[in-house]
Amino acid sequence: MSKTAREIELKLEVPEEAQAHLRRTGAVEGFSSSRTTTRTLHSVYVDTPDQALRKAKISLRVRKVGRSWVQTVKIGTGVAAGVSSAIEVETRVSGGSVDLAAIGDDKIVAILHETIAGQALAPCFETVMKRTTRILTADQDGSEIEVAFDTGQVTSGGRTEPLSEVEFELKSGSAEALFKAARGVIGATPFRFSPCSKAERGYRLAEGRDNGLAAPKLAERVVLDPEETAERAFREILRSCLDQITHNRLVVLQSDAPEGPHQLRVGLRRLRSAFRLFKPVIHPASFVPLDVAARTLAGEAGEVRDLDVLTDEIVRPLKENAPAGVNVETLVTYLEARREAARVKLKTHLGQEDINHFILDLATYTEGRGWLDPDNFDQTTKLAGTISDFARAALDRQWRKVSKFGARIDDLSIEERHDMRKALKKLRYGIEFFDSLYPGDTVKPFLKRMKRLQDIFGYLNDVAMAEKLALINDREGEGAVDRAQAVGFAIGWHEAQSAATWPHAKGYWRETKKSPKFWN
Repeated sequence: MSKTAREIELKLEVPEEAQAHLRRTGAVEGFSSSRTTTRTLHSVYVDTPDQALRKAKISLRVRKVGRSWVQTVKIGTGVAAGVSSAIEVETRVSGGSVDLAAIGDDKIVAILHETIAGQALAPCFETVMKRTTRILTADQDGSEIEVAFDTGQVTSGGRTEPLSEVEFELKSGSAEALFKAARGVIGATPFRFSPCSKAERGYRLAEGRDNGLAAPKLAERVVLDPEETAERAFREILRSCLDQITHNRLVVLQSDAPEGPHQLRVGLRRLRSAFRLFKPVIHPASFVPLDVAARTLAGEAGEVRDLDVLTDEIVRPLKENAPAGVNVETLVTYLEARREAARVKLKTHLGQEDINHFILDLATYTEGRGWLDPDNFDQTTKLAGTISDFARAALDRQWRKVSKFGARIDDLSIEERHDMRKALKKLRYGIEFFDSLYPGDTVKPFLKRMKRLQDIFGYLNDVAMAEKLALINDREGEGAVDRAQAVGFAIGWHEAQSAATWPHAKGYWRETKKSPKFWN
């Protein structure tokens, strides 16, 4: 007999050493809990030689549960910001072989046969998991969530990869309850949203690709359909930001790679830019707590990033140009100590419970349509409009903000030049959010010009960074005189470089202003 259902799961990767502690989690506020059960699950995933099922976002496996074998088909296997929503069909089978004839859902069988197209099915990879589960029932509305603690490994050929996840599956009730349960169980344990399903992990392992935290995560391209609604597009953009934030949080916690804090701050800035781009169609107060938390965390990550830049890009390269008597190395040593202290402070905060609350609150907002305004009767119409129409208006608005500064470019104060640079950066984020809506040959030239303009304006930031040295330098203690001389030299050097670069910024802006606006 087959069982067909649409499952909604939240998948979180956690450090393996934290699993034992999480499994022993006691009462979760707002939920009653069943007893836990533990079992070993051995799953074999199959596909055609050309991976037809994978390409169709279908997974097909047989799993040994005790002495029985269960065959499972999942249609729609993608994971976004840790959330998967697939149609799942389970069928008991005899032995460990796939048996499509045993599936009782004719539509699912037809989809499988059409996808497989007569090809042979063969094992691709296996997973062996120790799974501990319990059911949480929400006191408020009776929502039921199955919590599964999975530890084990994925195996393909001679390759093996460990896996440690906590899955929250909504059995019945509301998505809000799902995230509330996750918040109660996960506590302060750092996590990232699982970037893919177990099936996709197996495929990647078979290809020799890494599923771990190999490197800081840059913003991934958001692929949007021009005809999809503004609301759906907003959700996809938020998911992209979430993935970047949670991944780089763990990168910062696990390494001292300078790119980690940088990409964490980029993810947070992208999130804040998304809120402002979509402000005309979302509840204006709905994102304020999230925006405040993102701004605070971005500031802490920015402190580390700024000290990275000050040390490695602003000051250290000047050692070769420093005149006799200016000891730049003393200032570098001082900055390295400040940087290490800021990094420790950031890591300490990233390991605390309020960061998990921020991330899961943002996930709840994203999946639970937290932007809805019950008093705004026009909002439904706005949210249902196409993203192509919305993007055109949003990019126009941001271009006008940049142009207001550009119209006075000859008279901008230093502070206004920085404001123009920030407006350019927000426009670039918007272009990157929406670039899939337009032909690449129209977007790339404009985006290239934007990046070049930002690079030129970046020299203004170098001056601001150099001037920051005067504020953070301790004017007393050992080496204070040497540091003060090095600070004065660094500020003067970068001010001279900026003065030589600024005319290029003005000329490049005037050329950019004349460029066709691809969104129109």
